[in-house]
Amino acid sequence: MEDKIITYGGQAVIEGVMMRGQKAFAVAMRAPDGKIVTHTERLPNVYRSRITKIPFLRGAILLWDALGLGMRALTLSANTQTGEDEKLEGPALYLTLGLSLAFGIGLFFLLPAGVGGAAEHYLGWSPWLNNLAEGVLRLLLLIGYIWAISFMPDVKRLFMYHGAEHKTINAYEAGADLTPDVVATYPIEHARCGTAFLLTLVLLSILVFTALGPMPLIWRLLSRILFIPILAGVAVEYIRWTANHLKNPIVQFLIKPNLAMQHLTTRDPDHSMLEVAIESFQSMRKAEADFVT
Repeated sequence: MEDKIITYGGQAVIEGVMMRGQKAFAVAMRAPDGKIVTHTERLPNVYRSRITKIPFLRGAILLWDALGLGMRALTLSANTQTGEDEKLEGPALYLTLGLSLAFGIGLFFLLPAGVGGAAEHYLGWSPWLNNLAEGVLRLLLLIGYIWAISFMPDVKRLFMYHGAEHKTINAYEAGADLTPDVVATYPIEHARCGTAFLLTLVLLSILVFTALGPMPLIWRLLSRILFIPILAGVAVEYIRWTANHLKNPIVQFLIKPNLAMQHLTTRDPDHSMLEVAIESFQSMRKAEADFVT
């Protein structure tokens, strides 16, 4: 069956919002002088390739590309605030992306796995109990990390723009007029949010790694790394499936944790932030129409 999901998405950037379609993306940012600055680009061909039709595989590949796209959008927004023209592309982009991934994998996957392995060795816990404790620690680290950074003033504003992004897409998908007053009335949560993906990924890891049973520490650590793209592919398909069946009462129950988690990564935006998010979305839509092939 053809996928019914409208593939519009986005992310918050520094004093702005990036919106992504199937053929183009746009970044709208509030410059220091108060004006809204926009940037649009054609998306790489991978977003329109046959890979996007292959379940599970598309998730891992598009996630990698989306990380690079997000990093580029953040660089554009930073340049707008500083007035510089720093470019993050090619080897520099992949190095930055690799270091960011290494930090995330180390903190949220390898550290809990190491603690679980140590508990098994020194405390004599059963392998399955250790794996479960590892998963719970991973979940607590994710929630604690997001909660901790939310107190930073810049991150608070980033989360407000995140809320503006969600409200804008929710309003569009509901067929509403894209004006700040109208968009402000729409929910701050969205079923396809990246926060929902992260929580789903962590919960899946708890189920899978708990079932793996005992193994030497080195294999324990390697398994956590090797399973990441597999779990990411499954998580993406789960998010897509739930977003396609939001009227189903069972799905509405299943996504409650994902929606609740988003209250950590979103804040109610002000009027000016909604203006930026709407401008980003409309610029992306215009670019989509201009890129006819």
